Amino acid sequence: MKKIDLNGKPFHFIGIGGIGMSALAYILAKRNLPVSGSDIRASHITQRLEGIGAKIFTSQTAENLEELAKKNYSNSNLFDHTSNSNYDPQIICSTAINNHNSEYQGAIEKGYPLYHRSDLLAALIKDYQSIAVAGTHGKTTTSSLIAYMLLECGLDPTVIIGGEVKAWEGNARLGKSPYLVAEADESDGSLVKHHPQFGIITNIELDHPDHYQSLDQLINIFQEFSSQSDTIIASIDCPVVKEHIKADITYSLNPHSGANYIAQNVIHTPLGSEAEIWENGHFLGNISLLLSGDHNISNALASIALGRKLGLDFNIITEALSTFEGAKRRFEYKGTYEGATLIDDYAHHPSEIRCTLQAGRSRLPQYKAKRLVAIFQPHRYSRTSTFLEEFAQCFDQADVVIITDIYSAGETNTNGITGESLVKKIKEYHDRVYYHPELSTMTEFLTDFLQPQDLTLFLGAGNLNQIIPQLVKLNHKNLAQAA
Repeated sequence: MKKIDLNGKPFHFIGIGGIGMSALAYILAKRNLPVSGSDIRASHITQRLEGIGAKIFTSQTAENLEELAKKNYSNSNLFDHTSNSNYDPQIICSTAINNHNSEYQGAIEKGYPLYHRSDLLAALIKDYQSIAVAGTHGKTTTSSLIAYMLLECGLDPTVIIGGEVKAWEGNARLGKSPYLVAEADESDGSLVKHHPQFGIITNIELDHPDHYQSLDQLINIFQEFSSQSDTIIASIDCPVVKEHIKADITYSLNPHSGANYIAQNVIHTPLGSEAEIWENGHFLGNISLLLSGDHNISNALASIALGRKLGLDFNIITEALSTFEGAKRRFEYKGTYEGATLIDDYAHHPSEIRCTLQAGRSRLPQYKAKRLVAIFQPHRYSRTSTFLEEFAQCFDQADVVIITDIYSAGETNTNGITGESLVKKIKEYHDRVYYHPELSTMTEFLTDFLQPQDLTLFLGAGNLNQIIPQLVKLNHKNLAQAA
């Protein structure tokens, strides 16, 4: 495969509105490279890209490529259509784009060079002094924490992550320093393409049975990534990491682990969490976070380990971390309905759900809540089927559980599993579980079901969170009528 050209040749993204694709497109456009892309609908993400000069198509057809061949790119004075085929666009696709996609087929017919999203990320990682954050869980929060820390400490990083952060108003930013913070995804095996200066591994757990047949396959991917990173920083609280990854710097919440960086005496408060930090047996000081849960103390510890490796003063690090508000869809407050608090969270794996519910339980006093309500939309048939028993046992911290039908994410239901199958399994461990399969009537259901002092968590990687603005709008309407 030819190498990706970052020196002026145009890029066209099929599926540019995706969270990972759009971050890459944003960086290229901000570097004044010609960028275009398509998606099936416009969004605030595509509008942001248009605002910096990207050409956006709201359909995915071969005709888009014909139009590109006739018109100039709006954000580039480098692109000259009178030149030869060396200026044919480099086509970037994600795993979500299949061979039957009309635009994809059109690119093949024209002989345009085709690349996976991860090929472009690998090229950018090579172009910077890069920090690549990998792991089954916690990638987005950890990479956001690190990027925010570097930004607040004056190191002005370039950022490419899988979530939106208020501090830079999106999922990417172009900095002026040599540093790049990138979220490195393991879901499709592309993690092995990356050769960063610093690799961070938060944990290793099977989460994508659609791609991996076994945990051993996944471990091999992380081992290859580890061998290609100049320095590996890893959590040894994960037994798989501890056994299979040779880390240069380790971190842990266990004071007896022997890790280089340890957080102990963790306290969860209504407003976040606090802990003592130790470096190679020496007490550094305390940290205070606006984020809840042990998992976020661990994420912060990874950031501290990286910051110290870069020579940052601990007090400057902690001051930066103490003001980080979190990424979107990571325990994100969205509003209220009749006194019930509405929280949006991306958790879609049993381990993530358990951590999020623990964080929710610790936040009940902050929101003056008496009941923790978990509304979960299972994501993918393969994941639901593979982890059925784990899903059944991960809701113990919730007072009430509501399950929708499964969001397919394009999968075929080969096992015949449904949301009702999951409900029956959860009922073996939990006595207040409800099945409401259809999102079309979920808003109406919740207006009757929710109570004024509920802390309500909308969980999942699908489209369940579309219910939240409907409830918030109804709440505004009711308040207006009452006035």
